[in-house]
Amino acid sequence: MTTPEPLLARARALQLHGVVSHWTECAQAPWIAPLIEWEETERARRSLERRARCAHIGRFKPLADFDWRWPEQCDQAAIAELMTLGFLETATNALLVGPSGLGKTTIAQNIAHQAVLRGHTVLFTTAGQLLGELAALDSDSALRRRLRHYASPTLLVIDEVGYLSYSNRHADLLFELISRRHEKKSTLITTNKSFAEWSEVFPNAACVVALIDRLVHHAEIIALKGPSWRHKEAQERAATNARKRKSARSPA
Repeated sequence: MTTPEPLLARARALQLHGVVSHWTECAQAPWIAPLIEWEETERARRSLERRARCAHIGRFKPLADFDWRWPEQCDQAAIAELMTLGFLETATNALLVGPSGLGKTTIAQNIAHQAVLRGHTVLFTTAGQLLGELAALDSDSALRRRLRHYASPTLLVIDEVGYLSYSNRHADLLFELISRRHEKKSTLITTNKSFAEWSEVFPNAACVVALIDRLVHHAEIIALKGPSWRHKEAQERAATNARKRKSARSPA
């Protein structure tokens, strides 16, 4: 049987003020333990739903279905370590670097989903969406509010850095955001560009070196190499369709 003292602490943690104020009357009641357990379970469920909805992770393939044999270079052990979420405890960043089509986004989505399940606040966005939204704000107050929004999650995932080029203002905004999160919260970035090529992503931006410096200061950097998985699937579909057409033309 659950003792009253731990139940009282749980009731206080749930802020069940009416129950706490009348604790001497209900401490031994048979319904108090189930009541507290129901409340804890329901709050945990609603919290998970809210965090999952706010994370905007989208649909993704679980890592259990990931073909680790396809990338020519992929440190599976390092990715498994990221999935333990230890890097969040030290506000370490994670950077997945490699060509398009190797599963960087899928890996990032799995890490983000695991963080949500473990009770962390998460926000998943693309570089284009993030920087486009910030640059479109026309008042300082609105920009400050939105920067706080992106600076607050325990884990911020910025996907697809490098697929578009950006202006100096975009670079300055990203630098401001990363600076706010530096050594406070973890940021996970996927990019198809080496850091030496980031000057092509943010041409003529004076802050690129400082931006990279803050990102890699405390960071796990994982490089992926190999041909595109999507290109492989397209080739396989084309070969399958060609066989079907050949079979259909063959005489019975």
